[in-house]
Amino acid sequence: MKRRSLMKAAALMAAMGIAAPAVAQEAEKKIIGVSIPSATHGFMGGLNWHAQDTIKRLGAAYPNLEFVLSTAGDPAKQVNDIEDMMATRNIDALVVLPFESEPLTAPVKAVKDAGKFVTVVDRGLSQEGIEDLYVAGDNTAFGRVAGEYFKENLEPGAKVVVLRGIPTTLDNERVDAFRAALEGSEVEILDMQHGNWNRDDAFAVMQDYLAKYPQIDAVWAADDDMAIGVLEAISAANRQDEMWVIGGAGMKEIVKRIMEGDKQLPVNVTYPPALISSAIEMTALNFVSNAPMTGRFIISSQLITPENAEQFYYPDSPF
Repeated sequence: MKRRSLMKAAALMAAMGIAAPAVAQEAEKKIIGVSIPSATHGFMGGLNWHAQDTIKRLGAAYPNLEFVLSTAGDPAKQVNDIEDMMATRNIDALVVLPFESEPLTAPVKAVKDAGKFVTVVDRGLSQEGIEDLYVAGDNTAFGRVAGEYFKENLEPGAKVVVLRGIPTTLDNERVDAFRAALEGSEVEILDMQHGNWNRDDAFAVMQDYLAKYPQIDAVWAADDDMAIGVLEAISAANRQDEMWVIGGAGMKEIVKRIMEGDKQLPVNVTYPPALISSAIEMTALNFVSNAPMTGRFIISSQLITPENAEQFYYPDSPF
């Protein structure tokens, strides 16, 4: 009866020249490509987990959005992945965390030149102004906070070594800020080498440092995966009592050791892998809302100490 009544009402409205209410049309489908490095170490493992979780959640919330996720173990594959997204999927937006800055700049610029919305995450491109949106941790603060701790907790004349990450703009920002924070402290930086945010590479670099330098008072590993490799090398050389280590990003194993008062790991500096979630969600909002989504979104870095470590400890986290 109800269906016949509705049909009669529609017929009457048509006869009277009154348009029936239109059925809400399905919103136009938009395809968002997400290109990130493979889970080659703990931080990237956490970042991959957050990317997949966010894509699943947003896909359920916004049926008109489709996501294409690719992971790459080197810059060449990431370039190919992005070119394939453009050629075969005709993506409307790209969220990219560059494996390295230089090799990814031209391919990402090509996406932007094609009129697509581009979000760059974490590791910036070697040319400024390409992306619509940039989402990252505060890399300057990341280096500065660590440097200030070194300056305040080492005596004049203390000697330190540094492990750098993969050659990227963010690594430069961190190292420059760390050096600036040490100015006037008379703390000597003995050496800086790239550990590539990799546990095994960091182990090898630290072995080299330990062989070359009889006095090392502290190590800035600048990453928790590298810190694990550094600690293994120090332990193998039986020099645990000579130096302490500061990593970064808040790996749960490291935070737990800080909570327990481990003297080798006095503090840490935050840099959450969940920043990829912020980037994907803000890119999605560009298509499902009228909110402006261009500009820079920077997530602050904080010092994790034994006093506040509990609030940064997530035992169920993948990182």
